[in-house]
Amino acid sequence: MTIDQAIRDAKRQKTEMKIGTHSGTFHADEALAVFMLKLLPKYKDSAVVRSRTPDVLEACDIIVDVQGQYDGVKHFDHHQRDFSETFSPSFKTKLSSAGLIYKHFGKEVISSQLDIKHDDSKLGILYKKIYSAMIEAIDGNDNGQSAYPDDIEPAYSTSSITLPGMVAALNPAWNETYDDAYLDSQFEKASKLMGGVFVDLVKYYGKAWLPARDLVKAAIENSKQYDDEGRIVVFDQFVTWKGHLFELEEELKIKGQIYYVIYSDGKGWRVQAVPVDPHSFKSRKPLPEPWRGVRDQALSDLTGIEGGIFVHASGFIGGNQTREGAMLMAQKALTF
Repeated sequence: MTIDQAIRDAKRQKTEMKIGTHSGTFHADEALAVFMLKLLPKYKDSAVVRSRTPDVLEACDIIVDVQGQYDGVKHFDHHQRDFSETFSPSFKTKLSSAGLIYKHFGKEVISSQLDIKHDDSKLGILYKKIYSAMIEAIDGNDNGQSAYPDDIEPAYSTSSITLPGMVAALNPAWNETYDDAYLDSQFEKASKLMGGVFVDLVKYYGKAWLPARDLVKAAIENSKQYDDEGRIVVFDQFVTWKGHLFELEEELKIKGQIYYVIYSDGKGWRVQAVPVDPHSFKSRKPLPEPWRGVRDQALSDLTGIEGGIFVHASGFIGGNQTREGAMLMAQKALTF
């Protein structure tokens, strides 16, 4: 090596950013925390330093899941006795290193992945949604906070098919080589596993979930053209609406006011009764009892609406050959 090459290497090593985390057995939270940091331009080419030596870690530019400190600038550990940080006052789950990094850098990460401007209101919507959709579960798992009451016994084990379980399986078995080089290589696999799922999730929520939300909101805002009280919502193109509808009802302060959703199934038009909550089979206002279980011409004769296809026996959904027919079914159902 020439003197010039040595000088260049020394300068590179001096200026290279370093992300510090603990050595030894690894978990899903720091594997994801490190990956999220490396999605940012500042840390993109950073070296990952895995150590338990305080001086080695303190020489890093940012430290996650170790050192017993949290300052929101350089130290992002959650193992302190007095640590109680949550994502926001509306969340009860204590943060892990993944949640801490996401809380401070999540908007920047999302912005970089989806090319959304920092002042775009959609960024805040995605920031909260992605936390509740993925990061919170990683936080809860690492902190030993179950998603279910302690007195509920699971019917079967899911440990090997969860992300934390798959990360745990990448740690060396008791009878395998257990040295730093092997652990570091396995940690890199774990970080890529967590990061790949995270990036796919961000892209889904940014490119599919958010556009669907916009369509559902627009349909709700246009609902009074079909019913003075806005109880019927119409989608002229199919969109995943259920989760959005409940969230938007809360946001628009019209909770429980929408009774029917009309959409095309590609062959005809459906009238679906809105359930009392996203997970319920009970409808707010099922289609009329006399219509239930009736099909085709018999349904048209009974309702006085041409193009009848069916009404489910429970009244949660019905069908008509045309948009106009489905609309008439929903409007007439409101009068029962």
